[in-house]
Amino acid sequence: MLEFAAYMGNRNRATFAKRQREIARQEHARDKAAKRVERTETKVKVDRKAVDVDPDIAGIVPGPQPLPYDIEEEEPTKT
Repeated sequence: MLEFAAYMGNRNRATFAKRQREIARQEHARDKAAKRVERTETKVKVDRKAVDVDPDIAGIVPGPQPLPYDIEEEEPTKT
């Protein structure tokens, strides 16, 4: 009977640790939500309609692109 009584004292330890993990998880989720709100508030709004050309694709020319190097010089010659 004494062994069972000693075991009973240890049963709450897992529940307490589980509750602590749950509290830590909730605090982490709260911090992430606060950071997310802060990022959206401080994010720079770009008016894409006011700019004539999209800055991501400015300077891109459609069609075949020039080669960055001369291929003819690098081809080995057959002897």
